[in-house]
Amino acid sequence: MTKDASSSSTNIFTEQNGSRETNDNNTVETMASAVADGRRKSAPAICPRDDDMVALGNKQSRIRQKEGHGEEGRLKPAGKEIRNKQSWDYIWRTGLAGGLAGSAAKTVVAPLDRVKILFQASNPQFAKYTGSWFGYITAMRDIHSDEGLRGLFRGHSATILRIFPYAAIKFLAYEQIRAAIIPKHEYETPFRRLISGSLAGVTSVFFTYPLEVMRVRLAFETKGRSAGLGEICRRIYHEVPPQPKLSTTTGAGGLVAGAENAVQSIVPKSGLANFYRGFSATILGMLPYAGMSFLTHDTAGDLLRHKSIKQYTTLSKPAHYAENKPAPLRSWAELFSGGVAGLVSQTSAYPLEVIRRRMQVGGTVGDGRRLHIGETARMIVRERGWRGFFVGLTIGYVKVVPMVAVSFYVYERGKGWLGI
Repeated sequence: MTKDASSSSTNIFTEQNGSRETNDNNTVETMASAVADGRRKSAPAICPRDDDMVALGNKQSRIRQKEGHGEEGRLKPAGKEIRNKQSWDYIWRTGLAGGLAGSAAKTVVAPLDRVKILFQASNPQFAKYTGSWFGYITAMRDIHSDEGLRGLFRGHSATILRIFPYAAIKFLAYEQIRAAIIPKHEYETPFRRLISGSLAGVTSVFFTYPLEVMRVRLAFETKGRSAGLGEICRRIYHEVPPQPKLSTTTGAGGLVAGAENAVQSIVPKSGLANFYRGFSATILGMLPYAGMSFLTHDTAGDLLRHKSIKQYTTLSKPAHYAENKPAPLRSWAELFSGGVAGLVSQTSAYPLEVIRRRMQVGGTVGDGRRLHIGETARMIVRERGWRGFFVGLTIGYVKVVPMVAVSFYVYERGKGWLGI
């Protein structure tokens, strides 16, 4: 009887332990399932949508506010804080967003950019295609057949090397200059927007122009005489233009000629000065190009945010947005405003861009003499007439419209992803 009681007690204890283990296993499985479900629900999409951008910005805003408000993590009301644009946090985030925007935009249109440079610089091998509306398609086909896919991206490494700092400086400078020129909404005028964009463009060009010259020279090279980046740099550095004949005129004309000879004697003939071929034309072209680009984009954004249509064109305002910052545009609206900006800016600055390209490749065409803006313009008129200033404009539209659209889109979305 004692043995039976002991056996019964042992069975009861075993059953209880088994029941506990079963319950524990069920609890663990339930918790694991809940965690997995939570992960599946919170997993971000591979390609973020407009709503994902807003949600990500709100999440980053909560994290920063929680870190700055103790363990309780109390949130500030949305849109109450105006960001300090002079803070290092804002500066590096803006620069990163701008650099990524420029790199993405240039990669999208790299093949078109190669053909446009060949047209603008009057490359003899491709001059026959410039008179056709579909000439760039034929030119791209010939490049692909002769040099392969890599030929369409010749010079793109130098492009990325240049465009990241260029775009980063341009967008960063625009934000800083705009904040200084337009401190409040009542100062918002088209002229101030134009000046802000123009100064931002000039600032970025000043720091990155040598990289632009290298990119153009790489793109200008064709299969028969292709060279790498290092070789191109050496060629540009050591190019020496023909020395002009010194005037021996006497009298009043001799004084002028003597002054010209003195200037020619002190102007650098080679070296680093060669990396700034066409710089003056670039500055003149950048003033209308960058100014009209930012002005048109901001103006188009204002029109698309009009109260009569904003429910179709804008997203809900993220929590981290400052009170004075407008709601973000939907993807199609942002791309549309950027495309219009590219169309207007390209038209306004294209003749000066053609002059700049011809000056940049001056060491590889003609007699190698360094030409000034006026001389280059007269040479273009002699060769092609006034239509020469608009050679490649068709492909310019095809390239610039999507490029500027992608650039502004990635920049605006990048600021949202980075929480600014």
